[in-house]
Amino acid sequence: MYSHDNIIAVKNLHKEFGVVKALNGVSLNIERGKVVVIIGPSGSGKSTLLRCINHLEVETSGEVWINSQRLNGSPKELNRIRADIGMVFQHFNLYPHLTVLENITLAQRIVRKTPPAQAKSIAMEQLTRVGIADKANSYPSQLSGGQQQRVAIARALAMKPQIMLFDEPTSALDPEMIKEVLDVMLMLAKEGITMVIVTHEMGFARAAADEIIFMDEGLIVEHTTPQMLFNNPKHPRTKVFLSQILHK
Repeated sequence: MYSHDNIIAVKNLHKEFGVVKALNGVSLNIERGKVVVIIGPSGSGKSTLLRCINHLEVETSGEVWINSQRLNGSPKELNRIRADIGMVFQHFNLYPHLTVLENITLAQRIVRKTPPAQAKSIAMEQLTRVGIADKANSYPSQLSGGQQQRVAIARALAMKPQIMLFDEPTSALDPEMIKEVLDVMLMLAKEGITMVIVTHEMGFARAAADEIIFMDEGLIVEHTTPQMLFNNPKHPRTKVFLSQILHK
């Protein structure tokens, strides 16, 4: 179950919010360096699964393992494991009173104890990587939504994570800004970072994913390659979902 190849292992995960069962026994292995895209209808448990992997939500029962270490230890141990996980949300969660550069260096200095000059150098390197180095001294309010999301990606990358989680990173963006964010993610996918992405962008899923997961009602219904899922879905529920989403 927990081989060295599996950077993420989830075993029989349940998560309940009162009477709502968000996850109904999810088991999943993700190999190091893979790009895994999760799709499914709203309320299917996609974002809850992502948040449990990063321990932003604590499972009702089941197990989450990162790098062969179970996420259930002391706060200090948890923080050490979670420092290797970067997460990008729907909403950018940037500090409005800090410049782009300050937003990216803050966690480096506090969590990684990186010296200020080195933190700045890493921040500029990541801003260059996502194509907005010229915005280093701007404030979030001076940026477009797509630029803000690229700052959020740069901030996560600056922590040198082994895993990147993306929770519908383009859903809050205007249509013309979606491509610039997806292009950055496509670049990362080719660099061998382990990525788990919840998205409604089917074109991106086809282009970037090594594996694709379809979830419904808190369960993994299918886990296969994009080619198999889009061309030959096995489960009737998957077929209905794809027929609705691909023919809009």
